[in-house]
Amino acid sequence: MFDILHQNSDFIVINKHPNISVHKDDGDTSLLLELAKESGDKQLYLVHRLDKMTSGILLIARHQLAASELSQAFANRTVQKFYLAIGVKKPKKKQGAVIGDMQRSRRASWKLLNSKENPAVTQFFSLPAGTSSDDGKAQRFFLCKPHTGKTHQIRVALKSVGSAILGDPIYGDQSKADRGYLHAYQISFEYQGERHTFQCLPKHGTQWMRDEIQQALELWHKPATLSWPAL
Repeated sequence: MFDILHQNSDFIVINKHPNISVHKDDGDTSLLLELAKESGDKQLYLVHRLDKMTSGILLIARHQLAASELSQAFANRTVQKFYLAIGVKKPKKKQGAVIGDMQRSRRASWKLLNSKENPAVTQFFSLPAGTSSDDGKAQRFFLCKPHTGKTHQIRVALKSVGSAILGDPIYGDQSKADRGYLHAYQISFEYQGERHTFQCLPKHGTQWMRDEIQQALELWHKPATLSWPAL
């Protein structure tokens, strides 16, 4: 369900496994309750969220004061976040930014609009990720830097550039992938005057182990220092 990466008196950083909900869905075990059993906390506080299919770094506060300060950092957009994803097709552009308002669409999906009144903003790089064993199509490995925290933001952004995420059950990928290939790779934030940075390599899912992916991870091991595409 999770691995604890770091804990102190104020917060816990975990690697959430894929297909685990941060909320208690019908029939699911509560992630926070299970974590509290392991950490010994009476109550834990979510300060941000990951989609059920998404694995990787999740920051959880251990008391209300920490929850308030960390939540405010996310609200103020001072938290740096980086995600990894595998797309099913070659995108319309290899790198750049996706900027646009988001609107609810059919069922559980969202769509990107041309307007920019309160836009989702995502920068990305991509590299070749080999070919699919199912259909022989060229896939793509993405490093994404979201500047906003909209629901399904990265999933919609990559769909909009023509490369839906491998194994994504909502945005058009009908492959037999063993998971949705989106991973919260690194987070960096300031808390009580000190900068904290945590990174977690993806380990759940066979496709992360490809040679092309591992080589790209060596290039992207310090994502904050890269020359990101202009906004």
